[in-house]
Amino acid sequence: MKKTGILNSHISKVLSDLGHTDKVVIADAGLPIPMGVPRIDLALKRGVPSFLEVIDTLLEDMVVEKIILAEELKEHNARVHEGIQNYLSDKEVTYTNHKDFKALCQEAKVVIRTGEVTPYANCILEAGVFF
Repeated sequence: MKKTGILNSHISKVLSDLGHTDKVVIADAGLPIPMGVPRIDLALKRGVPSFLEVIDTLLEDMVVEKIILAEELKEHNARVHEGIQNYLSDKEVTYTNHKDFKALCQEAKVVIRTGEVTPYANCILEAGVFF
């Protein structure tokens, strides 16, 4: 059994397999997941686990150089937008409209579905390298 880090074996495997610029989506409970993109469903009930809990845990194990967010997050979900600011300081941040965001999800290695039930609580994490 693992002693530290992410215990979810599916997420741990995905992170181990990532290469530079590969994409991982952290999604709220309602984001449509494109056909052919694997889903890791963490949702237990409304709000559990939250988007911010999942991003916090992933960023402990994943090297991220870029985060893509929906432009609508700023206006329609200030709580999550403010919460995610803690993780953006050393990363490139890009905003796009929600329609284009959903299209970008087709490029993801995986979508990790949370129990978050607030609008636009989604992000795409683009892998970096540690060297």
